[in-house]
Amino acid sequence: MTTDLSGALQRSTSWVRAFDAARPRVWDTLLTLFWTGAALVDASGGWRNTAADPTLPAGLVAGLTLVSTLPLFWRRRHPAAVLTVLACAALVGQASGAFLQVAYLQAIPLFLIALTRPARTLLWSAALLVPPLVVGALRFAGGGSWDQHVVPTLLAYALVALLGLTVRSRRDARDREVRLAAATERARIAREMHDIIGHSLTVITGLADGGRYAAAKRPDRAAQALDAIGTTSREALADLRRLLGVLRENGTPEPVRDPQPTLADLEPLIAGVREAGLPVVADLPPAPRSLSPGAQLTVYRVVQEALTNTLKHAGEGAEATVELTYAPDALVATVTDTGTEKGRVPTPTPTPNPNTGTTGRGLTGMRERAALYDGTLECGPPPTAGGWRVRLRIPREGSPS
Repeated sequence: MTTDLSGALQRSTSWVRAFDAARPRVWDTLLTLFWTGAALVDASGGWRNTAADPTLPAGLVAGLTLVSTLPLFWRRRHPAAVLTVLACAALVGQASGAFLQVAYLQAIPLFLIALTRPARTLLWSAALLVPPLVVGALRFAGGGSWDQHVVPTLLAYALVALLGLTVRSRRDARDREVRLAAATERARIAREMHDIIGHSLTVITGLADGGRYAAAKRPDRAAQALDAIGTTSREALADLRRLLGVLRENGTPEPVRDPQPTLADLEPLIAGVREAGLPVVADLPPAPRSLSPGAQLTVYRVVQEALTNTLKHAGEGAEATVELTYAPDALVATVTDTGTEKGRVPTPTPTPNPNTGTTGRGLTGMRERAALYDGTLECGPPPTAGGWRVRLRIPREGSPS
């Protein structure tokens, strides 16, 4: 019963917020008419129950009532100006002895000022609230203490301002979380773009070089190379269009709807590398169901980056081996090649590359991906032979890192 009531209340609140965001003028008009009607009902005679001078002309009371309610229509766009008008009406009401309850509507623009305006505007607004109360207390205190007329009302206004500041603080915190999530998403997409562009261009370069050599002697092989270049280019462009649609400076990135690569996509990846001219031996047992899609994407990108680096730096005659091992406590992906160490970056940190002048950002990206899943990444010559090895270890869920 309580859950159903809470859900209904939440849905109603969401509907009101959505309606307010879509039609703010309608909501402003309804709120203004509501408070104007309520205040005019009080002005028809009920105000005399709290007035210090109940003999005031009805026209004065009605005029003060309208001046205190109609400006609420502009409260969101000009809350400080609205509060100034309401404070002037309250000053006249207090000085004349009307003591109209409609003066409490000053709390509405005060809340909006605390919610949307700088602190100095809030302090200036507080100064507007004091004179009407002091004037009324000094003129009509009678035998009582003037502070009984001033302090409780000021405390009520202070609570309203505090509520506005609290809501503002929570909203700002939520906005910061959204911006942080957007920045994290953009960084993730930037890594994806690096992997797509780097790998695809390397494959295309290898195919183009091979096609140029084969054109004179093996035209059929050159045609195959051109077909592979076209296929790789189209796939890369499709991926880039999808990612660039998400990378936007303004607004929250939309979720990526296309499926991300998994371990099942390693075979097509390796086939493309073979077409580019690098012999690859692969040992790819089926992935366990417990391996999350994010971890599979990390393995895919690390293997992709490692093979791309092999294509770039291993030299002629090099071969590569891709091996996946599923231990009870971890997944281990190893990419080994028989190429030279020239142009390699020995550690997964942004160390300058002596051949290209770059900073090894591909290896840095692999290290960051591994760290997301408490994994480790080792890059360097194998301990027992020449060449180069990239070894990724990702702990299984529930296992120590």
